[in-house]
Amino acid sequence: MHVLFSISVVFYVENMSAAKRIATIVVEPQKRHTATLFFFHGSGDTANGIKDWLHSVLGKEFSFPHIKLVFTSAPPRPYTIYGGQLSTIWYDRFKFSPDVPEHIESLDYMCQQISSLIEEEVSNGTPQNRIAIGGISMGGGLALHLGYRFHQDVAGVFALSSFLNKDSSVYQSIQDANTAGSVSSLPPLFACHGKADPLVIYDWGKKYVDNFTAAGISTEFHSFPNLAHEMMEDELNLLQDWVMKRLPDK
Repeated sequence: MHVLFSISVVFYVENMSAAKRIATIVVEPQKRHTATLFFFHGSGDTANGIKDWLHSVLGKEFSFPHIKLVFTSAPPRPYTIYGGQLSTIWYDRFKFSPDVPEHIESLDYMCQQISSLIEEEVSNGTPQNRIAIGGISMGGGLALHLGYRFHQDVAGVFALSSFLNKDSSVYQSIQDANTAGSVSSLPPLFACHGKADPLVIYDWGKKYVDNFTAAGISTEFHSFPNLAHEMMEDELNLLQDWVMKRLPDK
């Protein structure tokens, strides 16, 4: 089992506005590059970690013939629920629970940093509707904010074993789209969750998926009875099928 919450200290920048460029691992496609997929790791992990974890679950590389894969590493920062210790996290949390406010400052800051990478892809010729974003655990949470608040033109968003706070700013963005009559144009969601997850409780994940569905967002949700806070081959095979539907070769 891959441990998501190990602490990895590489560097820490006291002034987050001066943070270094986010480290990435890029896996180029075997054929002509026509689409890009961003995969965000969970808290305490790294780009290398999630890439290796996917390989260990599948027994081969997680890859697509025509899709560039971008794995990113969160910069270490103090994590409140770890008593302020440094960890590679995408954003801070006041408490590990959906029943508390989001740490919106850290969320928005990191979304802006990742947005620069997405915008770089666009400037290099890959339109947003040929880009999909997602991740596991906290990485899935980051993707939900990116896709439904900052980059509503992406091809799709996926979240594995993730959750949203009950008063998440994501819901406000969806409500705004609903009011404007544009909710049907929001990215489709692919989500998976294990019913045996002891960390991100199954009901937490099911709740935001139900809210998305009720709002009119196209959703595909898969639950796995014996899956804990980890990934499994069947889940990743379903994810790969979904990615190929959202980003077919052309």
